[in-house]
Amino acid sequence: MKYLIIGLGNIGPEYELTRHNIGFLTLDRMADKSEVTWKSDRLAFKSEIKHKGRTLHLIKPTTYMNLSGKAVNYWMKELGVSKENILILVDDVAIPFGKLRMRTKGSAAGHNGLKNIEELTGGQDYPRLRMGIGDNFPKGRQVEFVLGRFTQQEFDELPMIMDKAIAMIFGFCTLGIAQTMTQFND
Repeated sequence: MKYLIIGLGNIGPEYELTRHNIGFLTLDRMADKSEVTWKSDRLAFKSEIKHKGRTLHLIKPTTYMNLSGKAVNYWMKELGVSKENILILVDDVAIPFGKLRMRTKGSAAGHNGLKNIEELTGGQDYPRLRMGIGDNFPKGRQVEFVLGRFTQQEFDELPMIMDKAIAMIFGFCTLGIAQTMTQFND
């Protein structure tokens, strides 16, 4: 069985430790723990993990957030992975920091990366892991907040949050989405 796990984020050092890059950061941690490396490939950095007879293709799109759908669509077709076997890791301001929610489908809720994925893959019916970054910003300052760096307290809590997200990814691939949601969703 093949799975495509896509962490959303923006490339470049100026975005590296920003809230918007929590998907990238989580997949980086997953690759480190699995002792695999990244290679630059078409529209993405790509890595691969074997887990309990399954192949997890990890993708970090190099298209920038707002064009993430190009990489998702390309790699779905290239690897022959169906929509139910993809999982998008995405930051979410509507969820408190540190909370994680896996869903089988849903709206983009104003997230431009998800909007582009919907446009290029034909709808909202794909699994996603929504990673809460909170909404601690003044009115009109959302862009600055999501493109801002984590506070020190948030940064200190990130490893535990990312480890739970990694457990959820492995659960998605082995237990299935329904059981994973029941077991892990905050």
